[in-house]
Amino acid sequence: MDSKKQSSETFHTLSTDQTLASLNSHYDGLSQEEAATRLQQYGKNALEERKGKSLIAKLLAQFKDVMIIILLVAALISGLLGEWTDSFIILFVVVLNAVLGVIQENKAEQALAALKQMSSPFAQTRRDGKIVKIKAEELVPGDIVLLEAGDVIPADMRLIESASLKIEEAALTGESVPVEKVVDPLEKADLVIGDRKNMAYMTSNISYGRGIGVVTATGSSTEVGKIAGFISQDEDEVTPLQRKLNELGKYFTIITIGVAVAIFIIGMIQGREIFDMLLTSISLAVAAIPEGLPAIVTIILALGVQKMAKRNAIIRKLPAVETLGSTEIICSDKTGTLTQNKMTVQQAYIGQTMQQADQALETMQDYELFLQVMALCNDTKISHTADAEQFTLIGDPTETALVDYGIKHGFDKREGEIEFPRKAEIPFDSDRKLMTTVHELNDGATVYRIMTKGAPDVLLERCNSILMNGTVMELTEEHRDSIIKANKSMADKALRVLSLAYRDESAIPSIMKPEVVEQNLTFIGLVGMIDPPREEVKEAVRICKNAGIRPVMITGDHRDTATAIAKELHIIEDESGIITGSELNQISDQEFEEKVTQYSVYARVSPEHKVRIVQAWKKRGSIVAMTGDGVNDAPALKASDIGVGMGITGTEVSKGVSDMVLADDNFTTIVVAVEEGRKVYSNIRKTIQFLLSANLGEVLTLFIATLIGWKILFPIHILWINLVTDTLPALALGLEKAENDIMKRKPRKASESVFANGIGVGILYQGVVEAALTLFAYYYGHTHYSEAVAVTMAFATLGLIQLTHAFNVRSTTKSLFTIGVFSNKYLNGAALVSGFLVLIVILVPFMNDLFSVVRLNGEQWLVVAISAFSIIPIVEIVKLFMRLFSRKK
Repeated sequence: MDSKKQSSETFHTLSTDQTLASLNSHYDGLSQEEAATRLQQYGKNALEERKGKSLIAKLLAQFKDVMIIILLVAALISGLLGEWTDSFIILFVVVLNAVLGVIQENKAEQALAALKQMSSPFAQTRRDGKIVKIKAEELVPGDIVLLEAGDVIPADMRLIESASLKIEEAALTGESVPVEKVVDPLEKADLVIGDRKNMAYMTSNISYGRGIGVVTATGSSTEVGKIAGFISQDEDEVTPLQRKLNELGKYFTIITIGVAVAIFIIGMIQGREIFDMLLTSISLAVAAIPEGLPAIVTIILALGVQKMAKRNAIIRKLPAVETLGSTEIICSDKTGTLTQNKMTVQQAYIGQTMQQADQALETMQDYELFLQVMALCNDTKISHTADAEQFTLIGDPTETALVDYGIKHGFDKREGEIEFPRKAEIPFDSDRKLMTTVHELNDGATVYRIMTKGAPDVLLERCNSILMNGTVMELTEEHRDSIIKANKSMADKALRVLSLAYRDESAIPSIMKPEVVEQNLTFIGLVGMIDPPREEVKEAVRICKNAGIRPVMITGDHRDTATAIAKELHIIEDESGIITGSELNQISDQEFEEKVTQYSVYARVSPEHKVRIVQAWKKRGSIVAMTGDGVNDAPALKASDIGVGMGITGTEVSKGVSDMVLADDNFTTIVVAVEEGRKVYSNIRKTIQFLLSANLGEVLTLFIATLIGWKILFPIHILWINLVTDTLPALALGLEKAENDIMKRKPRKASESVFANGIGVGILYQGVVEAALTLFAYYYGHTHYSEAVAVTMAFATLGLIQLTHAFNVRSTTKSLFTIGVFSNKYLNGAALVSGFLVLIVILVPFMNDLFSVVRLNGEQWLVVAISAFSIIPIVEIVKLFMRLFSRKK
């Protein structure tokens, strides 16, 4: 038997004594020695993480790319033929690419590791009869844990004491409403997790009350751990960018072999030396392969990842950046992502007057009593921080909203509890929908004030009087009608409404029962709350719609609340675009696939519905991003094209399966990431256009020159040009700023070719132009000077023409002079450095010999400069015609 195997007892069916006996524990807790023994036996209370790849494995994985393999073969052949310089340069590029890939993979892992360290949970437990605070990972089965509002449940446990304990289990069950807990055993053994009301599960949050539990399972044996193990298997789906780069590799493999074989055969027919033609074939093969492309794409993606991380979007998988750029649907949770995840008072109704939350209450005579009841009939705790002016509110979100509102309007709960100490209470329960506390008032004569808050319809029935402008008067039907109308007005805005009432007595009621205490009350007012939308999300939704991206809200909240938030954010304009989970259950998958475009808001849904929503959109060919924070959101996160985990509220499991993690849980961050993804993909396309047009120019130059019988360039020339003029400018193109209309374009389809929208045509004609201008420079040198001068002029022209052409591809259609010739400072620097590296080969004597070139005079340099810069006006003319054609179309 595995020593780590833990008990599979159905603890929810056992009594508290039976549970303790089964776990060999007792109310005073375990001894330190026994706890240490069990920790050794069962291991740490932490979810098992997949063993990361070793450095060697990561490095070897970088060499799986088709183009990299071809380059390695080329390096080997060059070495065998004695061309050690060529071989070294190829290997240098390959190793550089591999190192960059490993560095970026490690950076992504470190970013997530840092995110995990944001919270270091502890637990209060009994050891040797004493209460001690230990790390949650040190808990073992049988430990007795004390639970309070605000705590995160550190392990699975059977509750043995409960005082109005409510636990929010959304991460595990998807149910957003806190569950009231009990300690009595339950009869049925096969209850689902959500119905095991005497159990508490790891990662759940205590929203109200307090309790004590005995740990029944830790680590991977917990319910969360079982799910984590199930979904932790690798499923690396190939993204559109990976597929396209692999396709490019295959195309250029065919081109490389075809051109090399063709040129070799032509050379043999012409009667040239075999060794000479073999070298020429290798130079052609090297020219045909864009050896800088894998490294450049990796760097561009890595830079995009770093930029996103600074804006709170942590990318776990590099190619996910590109997929984000083609996102068409963003399915987002409401709470915390679209909203502030903080219940906030919006309206107050006092003395038959409605007040907005930001209006001063001091003008209303009864506001002090209103705030008093709101804050004191309330179990919120105020946690102090090192800064005396800072504090944290702990408790049920509804109650913390009331306390926060009170503080903003001058009533501090901390001071109120000292002045009006609580003497008795009747806790809230969901059946009667009320909470009551009794406080002592020491203002000359001892008076006890009964304070009650709860559901308006219930509390109103318990009132026979109303407080109006400092005077208590009889509650008339007219008053009731006004209160009911005010309540409806708030409810129509999807506000959660509570009513407040009180009664003064000379003594604490002798019988503290609801039917005795909660009668003959005086009505004070109503308060309406909601989790309000984040202000910045409104603009983000507008940007999404302009960009052709459809934002979809998914929430466990009621239809009215979802509708109100969605309308305010302009996700929907009317209620035709909303559907509830129960309505969704009545629709078959096939019917839903046809109707999915009708809905932008899903209310009162469970996490399992998310998978259906994702699959329905994907079957229509859309790229879908899906947010999630709970364990049972994991299947939907994996099913989507971009799984977006929540960094603050998300479980480790949901973060682990996500492609991207939001450090701030904010919808706006997703939109920022989409914009960055579009920019990155656009820049990658510019890089591809630049590299392939340059390499096509090289291939055509060599191919045509060989057919004519010219020996125009040597292998070392091609490799040097590719290294110094391709790499830096291509990288600089990856840093090009996003074009100002990038978020006004429709998302591209995942099936769209990387050569679409003029890129393919651009590569072809620009490659032809580069070859023609290079051949012209060689021809001029060949006819006017010597063979050595002609080769040098061809080398200089081909190198410089690629640098000038880099400025052309900064935009496919816009004029270079419109976007600003020198507005990309990185490209300016790259052109200067690369240009210097091309010229130094010709200008420095010992480099002349190494590269088999000669120094040029002024006239020769003038011909080179004219040839190199001619590509700019040629491309500008083509762009002009493209713009004119586009306008007519």
